[in-house]
Amino acid sequence: MNGKRAIIEDSGFRLARWFDDDAEQRKALQAVRSEFAKGGLSDAGKHGGGGRDRMKYAYEDLGDARFEELVVALCRRLLGMAAQGFAKGPDGGRDAKFVGTAELLPSSRAPWNGTVIVQAKHTYGYNRSFSETDFFNPKSINNVLGEEVPRIKRLRVAKQLDHYMLFANRKLTGGADSSICTHISKECGIPESSIMLCGIEQLEGWLKDFPEVATQVNLDPLDSPLIVSPDELSEVVQALARHLKSATIEIDTSPTPRTNYEVKNVLNNMTPEYARELRRRYLKDTPQVKSFLAAPENENLLGLYESVVEEFQLSIIAKRKDYQTFDELMNHLARLLLERDPLLRANKRLTRIMLFYMYWNCDIGEGEDASTH
Repeated sequence: MNGKRAIIEDSGFRLARWFDDDAEQRKALQAVRSEFAKGGLSDAGKHGGGGRDRMKYAYEDLGDARFEELVVALCRRLLGMAAQGFAKGPDGGRDAKFVGTAELLPSSRAPWNGTVIVQAKHTYGYNRSFSETDFFNPKSINNVLGEEVPRIKRLRVAKQLDHYMLFANRKLTGGADSSICTHISKECGIPESSIMLCGIEQLEGWLKDFPEVATQVNLDPLDSPLIVSPDELSEVVQALARHLKSATIEIDTSPTPRTNYEVKNVLNNMTPEYARELRRRYLKDTPQVKSFLAAPENENLLGLYESVVEEFQLSIIAKRKDYQTFDELMNHLARLLLERDPLLRANKRLTRIMLFYMYWNCDIGEGEDASTH
């Protein structure tokens, strides 16, 4: 489709599409205003100043698998029932695919035809956006989109991609939409008219248009993956970081775990390779953590730590069956904490040390006392 991409914004409503000329763009804007005045456009299509209080679903709590399930269900309404679910490709990437003539995208009058590749990028972070540098930075490849562009380009060169859709539970502004589409088009040789980005505003709108999808994929917070709050741990880690910068005394004796480490690993189904790597990287730091928490002046921080491990352990017990190994569970916790708290992201290694300390000290996971009762 020839023409130019435009972002129409009026009365808080945002519409992104292609127009052949300015006259068509003005005509479309008038139509938007008319529909808005008649109440024909859902509130889910509006944006601007609408934080979490205007969102119906907590997308950040879904996890990768359930977010992909949601995206596929929507694609079957928007593209057609032939939309295939997410599968791992030969290069390790996960894509969904539709081959044929789309039903509704970009419109029913001028639908896409060919192979549509769909990607879904979930984050556990709150109020994240497409424009953040961890997602898109045209000067770097060390971000979400930077890692995907070579894969998209290979599919395009192999004639396995005609159109591209990217879903993310992030806010999408008009400026980010335009710059990212232009970047993908330039790098991968895809017309901008064949690229569509879908943020939380678009997700809300489509879920209002297709309410049965929410029921189909069971968007129920009770079915969310293992979720914990990072706030109290963040306070402990910050204080520990300040302490370690000023500490001059080295403690050589590691704290003795309440359960033998090898026995604990078997009880929790942590693989030997993962357990060895954790111990190699973080065991030497556990004495300072123990000393710091035991210091009388840190009584309040010890209380916060105990509150953290209580929440973590109860959440782990409730969701343990969802993770085949404890390796997966530990990685999930680390990713969740780092994505949700910027102060923890600034102290990544200390955050992982604290998680290891909780496990080593038998504050999280099963111990011998649990197995004998």
